Amino acid sequence: MTNQAINLDHVTILRSGKPTLDDVSFTVERGEHWAVIGPNGAGKSTLLAVCATSTLPVRGTATILGRQVGNVAVSEIRELIGYVTTHHRMDWPMTARDIVLTGFTNTLETPMRWQPTVEQTAAADAQLEKFGLLASAGTSWRALSQGELGRTLLARATLTKPELALFDEPAAGLDLAAREQVLDTIDEMTSENPQLTSVMITHHLEELPTTTTHAALMRRGTIIASGTATEVLTSDNLSDCFGVPIVVDYAHGRWSSRSGRVR
Repeated sequence: MTNQAINLDHVTILRSGKPTLDDVSFTVERGEHWAVIGPNGAGKSTLLAVCATSTLPVRGTATILGRQVGNVAVSEIRELIGYVTTHHRMDWPMTARDIVLTGFTNTLETPMRWQPTVEQTAAADAQLEKFGLLASAGTSWRALSQGELGRTLLARATLTKPELALFDEPAAGLDLAAREQVLDTIDEMTSENPQLTSVMITHHLEELPTTTTHAALMRRGTIIASGTATEVLTSDNLSDCFGVPIVVDYAHGRWSSRSGRVR
């Protein structure tokens, strides 16, 4: 078994004839935990979509968990991936339990005429209990707090014990307490499963969990820096990436940033 969880080799993605990813190569070893950071329009979400097999390369190859996209059924790869995003729209009145159960079907909503088995429901409830959400199992997602919804989506993503976890801004829009709950949960997930590999995209250094090991900076569809997190997430690199002076601080395993302009 290859030790690479992700290998994107000179991948290009086009939208309306323009590259959203432009000849990108990106390698993640198993057990690593990556942060991908950059301004709006940098290509972060597209990169994550390629890793999730929901977007296919126009040029180049994507190999996820040792399986080259295009040579095997994407369903075979997706069974091994846990995908966490608070951006998808749920139209059905789903409960927290319903959301977790879709981890078995690899769908955003409950498929028509699908019914979980007794064992599957028990597994979903065990996940909800593990994430401190069992009391909210029957609560509609609309009535969940943002922090509860975030943890529910984390419970869903890890229901089937994935080898690769992909986090699409899991702390976006959360207040301070909810953000810290979600980041603590991600840290716990990582500590409990040393074999888990993860990639998180975010705009904010403050949203990175302490278990982050590596980082990549993106701008205009390309990766401009990548490596260990402490080497990449520096004031000079972030200033170059965002085009404005930024001061980066690192303490107690967490990053923060502030303006570097002289006042």
